[in-house]
Amino acid sequence: MSWKEVRSYLLITIGLVLNAIGWNAFLIPSEIIGGGLVGIASILWFTLKIPIGLTVLVVNAILVVLAIKLVDASFGIKTIVGIIINVIALSIFQLLFKEPLVTDKFMAAIIGATLCGTGLGVVFTQGSASGGTDIIALIINYYKNITPGKVILLFDIVIIGSTYFIFHSIEKVMYGYVVMAVTSYVIDLVMEGNKQSYQFMIFSKKNKEIADRIIKEVGRGVSVLKGLGWYTKEPMDVLIVICRRTDRNHITSIINEEDPKAFFSITKVSAAYGLNFERVKF
Repeated sequence: MSWKEVRSYLLITIGLVLNAIGWNAFLIPSEIIGGGLVGIASILWFTLKIPIGLTVLVVNAILVVLAIKLVDASFGIKTIVGIIINVIALSIFQLLFKEPLVTDKFMAAIIGATLCGTGLGVVFTQGSASGGTDIIALIINYYKNITPGKVILLFDIVIIGSTYFIFHSIEKVMYGYVVMAVTSYVIDLVMEGNKQSYQFMIFSKKNKEIADRIIKEVGRGVSVLKGLGWYTKEPMDVLIVICRRTDRNHITSIINEEDPKAFFSITKVSAAYGLNFERVKF
């Protein structure tokens, strides 16, 4: 197994642990039910005392078969691993936390939702899922340009609304909707941040050295535009590079090392499609 794969599974584990802490240390002890499969499992816990981990495991066993058939095999493997880690984390932290870490329900809702959203966002960026509606959201996102956060949002409206018949409290329902909104927002924030691209325009007398190193060390393509310096009236080449957020500092270092006097600009790109970037979805 390569370091890239190990790192991916490590991030999946961290993300699911954050999600489990958000649920078990803040939301469930405060009787705040969010959405998704864990929300349904929480309802069964409060009404029938069925362990949350058991519900998540059984339902996911059905959904994961659909995920493997509709999405590629590597996604299926990561999903299975994610579900197993999620079930274990939820089961362990449900035993560890009997009382919420904060007494204020609003703070519990905000902190819990932020942890859940951050955790799930990290998991999604690695092509995995925690199960339940997350799997459905990722399948839809794979074929259609609809963010997972929005898909989950629709499922959550119904799930959270049904909690009124358990607690008979409008206040707790509204806390649930706060959790829903914050979780969806944070998921999209994490995922969009991971996909953020940048465009470099580089003006240097050492373009060849810079371009060669970017291709070899960073693995990004470099395009050369023919330009004219209007002040000097001399022809010059301009390098253009589109890269991921994670490549930005490396490319900046290469430019500075090869030509400290180089002039270059960095611009955020709203979207980048094609090889090594996003697929066009309709």
